[in-house]
Amino acid sequence: MCVGVPAKVIEKHEYNAIVDVMGSRTTVGTIFVPEVELGDYVIVHAGQAMSIVDETYAKQSVEEWRKLVHARNSETV
Repeated sequence: MCVGVPAKVIEKHEYNAIVDVMGSRTTVGTIFVPEVELGDYVIVHAGQAMSIVDETYAKQSVEEWRKLVHARNSETV
């Protein structure tokens, strides 16, 4: 099983893109989604954009990730 996180494409280059992942920016490969456009949401796994997803799904998924992070932070206090 792999776990991917949604990210918004904020810059696009030939073979990579800069994405925003929950407020952090990182560069990901786009070889698996060459049709990706600026503003699209992608699922990122192991430094690669694996698929394009719609905005509603991405935002719902980010909310679930935030809940996990919050729960994890609450355990360590």
